[in-house]
Amino acid sequence: MKQYPILDSTPASNPKPKHTNIVFLKTHKTASTTIQNMLFRFAERNNLTVALPTQSCGHQFCYPLSFSTKFVYPQKKPPNIITSHMRFNRYAVQSLMPDNTIYFTILREPASMFESLFSYYGNHSEAFRRVPQGSLKAFLANPLKYYRPQGKNAMYVHNTLTFDLGGNKDWPRGDVASAKAFVAKVEKVFSLVMISEYFDESLVLLRHLLSWDLEDIVYIKLNMRTEQSKKSLSSDVSEKIYAWNSMDAYLYEYFNASFWVKLSELGLDSVAKEVDLIRQAQQKLMKSCFGGQLPLQRSASEIKRKELRPWEPSKKVGIVGYELPSNIGKKAKELCLKYIMPEVTYTTRLLYNQLLQQRQK
Repeated sequence: MKQYPILDSTPASNPKPKHTNIVFLKTHKTASTTIQNMLFRFAERNNLTVALPTQSCGHQFCYPLSFSTKFVYPQKKPPNIITSHMRFNRYAVQSLMPDNTIYFTILREPASMFESLFSYYGNHSEAFRRVPQGSLKAFLANPLKYYRPQGKNAMYVHNTLTFDLGGNKDWPRGDVASAKAFVAKVEKVFSLVMISEYFDESLVLLRHLLSWDLEDIVYIKLNMRTEQSKKSLSSDVSEKIYAWNSMDAYLYEYFNASFWVKLSELGLDSVAKEVDLIRQAQQKLMKSCFGGQLPLQRSASEIKRKELRPWEPSKKVGIVGYELPSNIGKKAKELCLKYIMPEVTYTTRLLYNQLLQQRQK
């Protein structure tokens, strides 16, 4: 009997055993919070241990410091899953995880990603704060006027994906040999590099890689900006973003191409059918959780329950969250809350529950 009756119409379970030792490198502004939520829920359903940050690190592994095992909250059981923000350190992570661990991550088209970073971290990065009127065009006209490699939160300003993956954000543009070598390192470690613009197609590849069921990858989008917070980009602005973040652009173009090779190997028609099944299951989940209607997305300030409010970096940037209707049943409420729970709230909850289980044994 399935634990989650909301998704009873999903296909039968995959006959292969599910992979449960997983590292997801959570990158910035790439829809990675939605994937993290998926992994948190999977861990709870299957009684797995998630490596979580020490309290001194907050809800991230002391980012932007390079990952160290000392950043992990000590627990009796070895971890099955790592999914919180870190700056990737291959050897430190591998020392913590079993040899059969599967690694994956996600990238986003560099222009839209940088616009999101500029908006989201505008008040937190020294470089972005120096820009007159917070103008993206002004920054791109002369990035080096504002950027200092060692400045506060400089990792959000230049080649952020590269930095998250453990690479040099100040990689010298035009050094193709170093770029190729870095891509080869990433490809050697990560079995799948998902592409944010093709999120559902990425989930199909992930499902096959991990031998998971459809219900394991159904999701509700989290940590999105309100439409008013987003800006459209001209081709000229996009080109300048690519030039400034040239290593990120190199990464994205390489792994976007390899992503489509993987989809073709699986069969594009087969992928399209699975995407349709994901979206059908998602619609059923949304309607079950939100009283027979699609949810009304609300900015954090409009959400009554404090623990369901996503973190907003400033008053200028609205982040969308959800609230459940009051007439939802108890079992459905318990399930649905997990789908919409913000990252910080869920991280705190998981740590509390895992420590409680340790004390009871």
